[in-house]
Amino acid sequence: MNRRALEGYEKFFGPDHPDTLMAVNTLSLMLRVQGRYAESEAMNRRALEGHEKCFGSDHPQTLRAINNLALILRDQGRYEESE
Repeated sequence: MNRRALEGYEKFFGPDHPDTLMAVNTLSLMLRVQGRYAESEAMNRRALEGHEKCFGSDHPQTLRAINNLALILRDQGRYEESE
């Protein structure tokens, strides 16, 4: 369902719209919960790049994406990168 929503947002709004990026982030979190860390990390990096482009580096949405990436890295035992 998350992938279906993402596809719809991408088609309607485009890849860098805030609603699309929210769907990317949501899918990233679902993949993380499933232990699919490589996929989750890739989606989160996409979300982070989009948020930085759309909002800048200090926006709360961008900071949330940074935090989510740190959690994914931590879950993979990549503690220095997470820090």
